Amino acid sequence: MHELLNVSASYQAYMASPYKSIKHSTYFHVYDELFSRYRGKEIVFVEIGVFGGGSLFMWRNFLGPKARIIGVDLNPEAKNLEKHGFEIHIGSQSDEAFWSEFVGRVGRMDVVLDDGGHTYLQQIATTEMLLPHINDGGMLVVEDTHTSYMDGFGPRKYSFLNYVKHLLDSINYRFSGIDSVKSDKRIFSIQSFESIVAFCIDTNKAKLPSQTTSNNGIDTSPKSYEHHGNKFTSITSAIPLWAKNLQKYKIINFVGKKITSSIYNRTGGTNKLKLYFSKHRK
Repeated sequence: MHELLNVSASYQAYMASPYKSIKHSTYFHVYDELFSRYRGKEIVFVEIGVFGGGSLFMWRNFLGPKARIIGVDLNPEAKNLEKHGFEIHIGSQSDEAFWSEFVGRVGRMDVVLDDGGHTYLQQIATTEMLLPHINDGGMLVVEDTHTSYMDGFGPRKYSFLNYVKHLLDSINYRFSGIDSVKSDKRIFSIQSFESIVAFCIDTNKAKLPSQTTSNNGIDTSPKSYEHHGNKFTSITSAIPLWAKNLQKYKIINFVGKKITSSIYNRTGGTNKLKLYFSKHRK
């Protein structure tokens, strides 16, 4: 195995587990980055999909004896792992009723790691049901998100990563002047790694009003070069203010968008953007 793994604390904990566990080699440094802050602390750590129990021992080795480690699995035989001091709950992660009952028994959580069935419904239902019950400073982490590019896990249109992209939009909708109604204030930030997505929870920061601020320093009134060299901006900036104000009317707004889109295409803006979205970008 690659020498980089030898310096990973989570990999060492994984190798020390007495029961079999299967993990991708690229996951361990992600675990180190995301979960090192919780080591030695009294936290509630939930893993969905415990298989033979090897990963539960891994997390006990990695997090330390103060962590309350809870496993969730569909296989009733996983209950046998309770003799080792783990809490085990049996149920389907796509079943909202199961999660409601689970939350009632477990209470609030610090970390949820979804290594379950990997279908889009399972991943999305788990995220939606558990996000509101994670403490500030905690996170919900979904593994094996590469299934969003594979057949057999659900309709690709409703893949987990498309759901994540929707949530990215809803986070940015929090910016003042866009659409606060569509905004999502459950998640402070989203981190993406190869095959892993982490939702970081901090409700106070997520609910902070989006407002323009000033440090009250000396204003030298410099000329703005924000759109310097942008032909499209230069052209549209010449549109009279009265014409821009007419955009509040739907029909005129529609026509205005068509006109500005045409101008943007003629100035080469669209072709440049296509290069950045090309799969064969060099």
